Amino acid sequence: MVYYEQPLNERVRTLLRLELLFQQSDHFLAGQTCWDSRGALNSLIDILEVLNRADLKTEYIKEMERQGNALSQLKERPEVDKKQLDTILQQLDSYSDQLIGISGVLGQELRQNELINNIKQRSAIAGGTCDFDLPMLHFWLEQSVENRQYDLKLWHQLLRPVRHANDLLIKLMRESASPQKKVADNGFFQQALESSNHYQMIRIGVNPEDNTFPEVSGGRHRFTVRFMEASITSRPQQVHKPVNFQLTLSGL
Repeated sequence: MVYYEQPLNERVRTLLRLELLFQQSDHFLAGQTCWDSRGALNSLIDILEVLNRADLKTEYIKEMERQGNALSQLKERPEVDKKQLDTILQQLDSYSDQLIGISGVLGQELRQNELINNIKQRSAIAGGTCDFDLPMLHFWLEQSVENRQYDLKLWHQLLRPVRHANDLLIKLMRESASPQKKVADNGFFQQALESSNHYQMIRIGVNPEDNTFPEVSGGRHRFTVRFMEASITSRPQQVHKPVNFQLTLSGL
């Protein structure tokens, strides 16, 4: 099953973008070539760009507090694993405290790094990080693998509280509901959203053998799903047959 996710608000869009960039960083950090180091630096700069919003730290803290309050109400239910629930609540409190302890904008220390700033300024130009443009970068890339990886891991370590909070919030969202089996007649599906529920993300599970992918559009009151025939060389067209899929409306 292949899963497609559609955020329903700007906060979740930011969480998913950061998740992608952190995973991308993990890939490059595992490599040892100069190109891996370039990729890790570029991912780091992209993360800082997303974190540039002054209110993002406050939004993280508020969201963890909101989810903590929602989860605390489940303690008295007999079917709930209280030990696991307590662990999650402790993580929410711990990650929130770590973010509160960060002064200024998230990633502020990295924004003062001369090498990172120079790369960021030149990255707006195609090919702008050539050796003749940034001899400092060329010097750093010619250092030993051990030295480069030490620097990169140190820089990414400074964003560890953000990574922890981001991963936990997304995990809780994805696990907040169970998937339901649905059928899209003629490749089209529409459903209303109950205003009493705090939905944050729509997850669509599709059988890869169906050779289709969903295009999801949604708002506060309803959402629609159109299943498109996969094509790399031509404009995708909506399929005109029933499509079985899994639907999960996520959010606490």
